[in-house]
Amino acid sequence: MVSGVKIAVIGAGYVGLTTAACLTSLGHRVVCADIDPAKVRALSRGEVTIREPGMAELVGVGLAEGRLRFVVGAGKAAPGAEVVFLCVPTPMGPDGAAKLAALEAAVAELRDPLPPDSVVVNKSTVPVGTAARVGELLGRPDVAVASNPEFLREGSAVHDFLNPDRIVIGSADLDAAKRVAALYEALNAPVLLTDPASSEMIKYAANCYLATRLSFVNSIAELCERMGADVNDVTRGMGYDQRIGTAFLRPGPGWGGSCFPKDAHALLRSAAVIGSDFPLLRAAIDTNARQQRLVVGKIRQAVGGRLAGTRVGLLGLTFKAGTDDLRDSPALAIAELLAAEGAELVGYDPSMPGAVAGIRVVDSAYAAAAGASALVLLTEWPEFRELDWERIAGQISGRYVIDARNHLDPLVVHHAGLLHQCLGQPAPQRALSR
Repeated sequence: MVSGVKIAVIGAGYVGLTTAACLTSLGHRVVCADIDPAKVRALSRGEVTIREPGMAELVGVGLAEGRLRFVVGAGKAAPGAEVVFLCVPTPMGPDGAAKLAALEAAVAELRDPLPPDSVVVNKSTVPVGTAARVGELLGRPDVAVASNPEFLREGSAVHDFLNPDRIVIGSADLDAAKRVAALYEALNAPVLLTDPASSEMIKYAANCYLATRLSFVNSIAELCERMGADVNDVTRGMGYDQRIGTAFLRPGPGWGGSCFPKDAHALLRSAAVIGSDFPLLRAAIDTNARQQRLVVGKIRQAVGGRLAGTRVGLLGLTFKAGTDDLRDSPALAIAELLAAEGAELVGYDPSMPGAVAGIRVVDSAYAAAAGASALVLLTEWPEFRELDWERIAGQISGRYVIDARNHLDPLVVHHAGLLHQCLGQPAPQRALSR
């Protein structure tokens, strides 16, 4: 028998679909709305295009049990809903601020059909003060507003939703906050009830701290290279310190994706609006851009100092392994810098993203390596560790493999007669014989 709280989820993107599918699995009844009729039709048939372990299975079960359905438009999802989650895009505008047009449009559509005593929950990442703004736009004193930020990692979003480190809920209405918290009761996770502004700031503070941590370790990696230290041992030694831990201590080609760049710029912009400076965050952003230039410099040096007319093979195009998301991918940022210097780019990614501007996308890592003056690993897909490096050595025209994720086994690459250069270690001095 169908039971649980009646929930509407506005937006069937990454956050919205994860929220809808997982809340359905917790026993609630969910109507998920989107503005794209084709997406709604596909999801209603159980067709999930988002690359996320467990997502398709949860959607299929929800549809089969009658707990989950999809509709076009927020207004069609609102009637009868006890709780409404806003999971709409808040992209970065030209000035770095989050654009709230989609959120405001959804609120306008919800205003009239919302039942009395319902709760509108903002799950999108938004500037501090947005919950209060949503309340003003609704103009419904009989409807409470809450903030419930998401902390999902692409590639493990379903797992993260169902196994959260914490659940944060901010509302000026304590009863409404407790009602939202009760939706997650089966997860047995720590719950923090706070005010809306603090809830909104928690999301930005967490993401910007992690981004800053990544910029820090990339700077440490550069120092290690120049001073003869090994960043892998350095970060291992740091990670044993319980005050620091091991997470987000791997050097790489820079941070990207749909959250970190957008949130860092948005928080920096919010600080500027109130007349406050945030030099540490600004430095983290600048360091990230510099890291991409440093990787390009390694590639340029590997091919003899000039990229114009040089073929470069790229392994990995998505912003991280386990996803098909190209948004703000550091791999693409580096590719753009390479193309600007005249490099010919051939790339492969296991997610098979299709056409990518400026890159000839091929169907295997070996095709990406063929005839390349250098091969560059930019995304840490596990399958790249299992490649036949002797086969690659027979196809590549140069000798260098630039490992911008410190992902490969250097002994395997060296044994194939190639030069493996990663981040945070002195550059190899000579190629090994074939």
